Amino acid sequence: MSLVIGSEKTVSITGIRFRPAGRIYHFDPQEYTLSNGQYVVVETVRGTEAGRVVIAHKKIAENELNEPLKPVLRIATEDDLRMLLSFKSKEKDALVLCAERIAVHHLPMKLVEAEYAFDGSRVTFYFTADERVDFRVLVRDLAATFRTRIELRQIGARDQAKLQGGIGPCGKTLCCSSWISEFGVVSIKMAKEQGLPLNPSKISGVCGRLLCCLAYENENYIQAKQQMPQLGVMLTTPSGTGRVVAVNVPRNSVEVMLESGATIQFPVDTGEQEPKSGCSSCGTKGGCGSGSCGTKGGGCSSCGTKGGGCSSCGIQKKLHE
Repeated sequence: MSLVIGSEKTVSITGIRFRPAGRIYHFDPQEYTLSNGQYVVVETVRGTEAGRVVIAHKKIAENELNEPLKPVLRIATEDDLRMLLSFKSKEKDALVLCAERIAVHHLPMKLVEAEYAFDGSRVTFYFTADERVDFRVLVRDLAATFRTRIELRQIGARDQAKLQGGIGPCGKTLCCSSWISEFGVVSIKMAKEQGLPLNPSKISGVCGRLLCCLAYENENYIQAKQQMPQLGVMLTTPSGTGRVVAVNVPRNSVEVMLESGATIQFPVDTGEQEPKSGCSSCGTKGGCGSGSCGTKGGGCSSCGTKGGGCSSCGIQKKLHE
């Protein structure tokens, strides 16, 4: 179903998942009124499949579609669901049997998971391998054993972790198996941007690849660093002049090495450089007006200024570039 709003043509779609935390595929809902959580039978490029509705109804621009929408055939009946569960319960046995056949044929592949189509018309075996594997003989053997269509799919380390699940270094269920539907780009540059140790054991997940969570806050780090002093910049602090040698984004502070060789942590929100104007003894903007420093302003016990915070007169000052 489609309609034109203004000059842009839109179409109605429903989003369906075939696996937990799997990719969401768009289908044409036809005349059906669907709700989240329902199971439906749809036509896919791999044949007829049953999936769960996760987006009941949505309108998107037609030019956002990468390919023509395939239709929702029907809402899954009790018989459909019963058949789905029946074949799902056979997957573990199929996995064991396939592993035995792999051992017989001495193939260098590691079996990960078996998946039945909801009507049993196809069995897909997922495996990992260091290189391409010629499994044509194995497919013929499995087809004679299961008497149905056989597919073998080689997957990567991240897909393996997604299928098998597990617990990450943080102590929580793996993001890839719990909610990430598609893998994004993760690079070593992100770890450098966040000041993380470039130790593979510290920044790698159970899959052996870079942690997906490196990308979560990367943009925030980039934006925060743009508002903070850069490495190598000379700053004047209450303790003296020094060079920025480190930036700590979570603490919103910088590490400054003074001319004496000592390093200090300096909060960015309290300033890093000396003020444009003020008295030499307390650094107050605009001055204090007392006889001790000759600047204009209020009054404290030392120099007549108002406020509190500096070592000389207790003035609470903010330094600026």
